[in-house]
Amino acid sequence: MATKRQRSNGSWEFRIRKAGVLPRPLYLTFDTEAEGDAYVRRVEQLLDRGIVPEELVPKESKRDERVRTHLQIYLSDSPISKADAGYIRVVRDRLPASLALKELDYEWVRAWVTRLKREDNLAPSTIRHHVGAFARFIDDLVRQQLVPFNPVRQLPRGYAEYTADDGRSVSATGGEAKATEERDRRLQDGEEARIRALLAGEKPEGRQRAFELREADALQALFDLALESAMRLSEMYTLEVGQVDFAKRTVFLDRTKNGSKRQVPLTSVAERVLRGRIGKRKSGQVFPWWSGEQSEIERRRTTSLLSRQFGRLFEAAQCDDLHFHDLRHEATARLYERTTLTDLQIAKITGHKDLRQLQRYANLRGSDLAARLW
Repeated sequence: MATKRQRSNGSWEFRIRKAGVLPRPLYLTFDTEAEGDAYVRRVEQLLDRGIVPEELVPKESKRDERVRTHLQIYLSDSPISKADAGYIRVVRDRLPASLALKELDYEWVRAWVTRLKREDNLAPSTIRHHVGAFARFIDDLVRQQLVPFNPVRQLPRGYAEYTADDGRSVSATGGEAKATEERDRRLQDGEEARIRALLAGEKPEGRQRAFELREADALQALFDLALESAMRLSEMYTLEVGQVDFAKRTVFLDRTKNGSKRQVPLTSVAERVLRGRIGKRKSGQVFPWWSGEQSEIERRRTTSLLSRQFGRLFEAAQCDDLHFHDLRHEATARLYERTTLTDLQIAKITGHKDLRQLQRYANLRGSDLAARLW
């Protein structure tokens, strides 16, 4: 229930949490660890009986209800992602210093989003990142019963898109309305072959020697699996042997980006790739790069490592502006081109929760459509 850490000045900070008894964590500082241990032990005994020591009961007149203060507590006390922490810091620094928790209602949230467009002129995707991180912060306040509900969750779909009024307001100050830019990069003629050639050890054009690829076979398998399964990069490199069921020709994913579990059916190619990786092993990681540590730092390290590796390969293969995540888009588009699966069936494979997210994948290349005309 209590955690402690030694500060740089030698003192000890203790944090005490007790759901249902304390409205928020208590932070106490002591000169020595022994002194803190003794005091916290007594406090915990009282809290277990539902009693808050009188000296720790917050005085209403001194309670800090500023949003900025609680944002800082959230940053230091909650296990949030590095990305969310970055967005929360930006939000914290731009909010009025006097803004109180009781002012966080729907009208304030709607006006805030409008300012992000008209004053900051942010792109819709950036607005969604800021608002999403802030929404998760307010969810935490709701859990602590510091606010009654989360007004951010009441925003309508499309709240980040610029309206005509937003556009006129931005234009009046010299800006311009920004639209959501969705990547639709697909593999063009010859690109896949050039990438495969480099993975097989061929020398890139214009270079004197081939790439020295560590784990070249694993890189080849990852590339194949991406095009055959439409799985995300992190979903693949974290695969463990126990998640693969060859009898049912499926991979079970329990650590997905959107938090939902799903089963991914395997094509014959994907099955062959995984059989080659797993061989006779009964446990362990399918791919060699991830240590198995369940932490945001380890995932980011592995994602960065592989993204850089493939980035160099794609550049050498003369695949301009191709990112590894574009392979997921390519694989999903191929499901539309090569199968008669419905949107719902494809969504079950790819993990898209909103079928409208798949609308852009349903569009075939312009050249394919032109070939069908007279």
